[in-house]
Amino acid sequence: MEADDRLNIHGVLNGIAAVLPRFVAQKDGHVVNVASVGAHLVLPAAAVYCGTKYAVWAITEGLRQEHDEIRSTVISPGVTATELGDDISDPSVAAALKDWRQKSLTPDAIARAIRYALEQPAGVDINEVIVRPTAANM
Repeated sequence: MEADDRLNIHGVLNGIAAVLPRFVAQKDGHVVNVASVGAHLVLPAAAVYCGTKYAVWAITEGLRQEHDEIRSTVISPGVTATELGDDISDPSVAAALKDWRQKSLTPDAIARAIRYALEQPAGVDINEVIVRPTAANM
């Protein structure tokens, strides 16, 4: 497992651990985690990545079930225009990624999805949002 793959899980666990005691004490809070459509779809050569994103989904779902007073949301973006993968040195993989990103979301689209979940009134918990570009490859 690559360091980035471990971060996908450990970062989420560390973030939850940082806020959970306070949220439990105040009987209120909202945890938003970002997974990926890879949490819902396994692609060849991406099994470990998809597995870590599924873990983010499962951890967020477990948090929801274990803490009624805390809202939890997992955002699962599809292809998003970021610098992720810009350091790929294999020309064929880099070309495939560039082609795949022809239709991609903007980071702002993901931020709006997160804002939507956060702005819901008390008593409403948006548990999961899958955001894909229109006419996406996935």
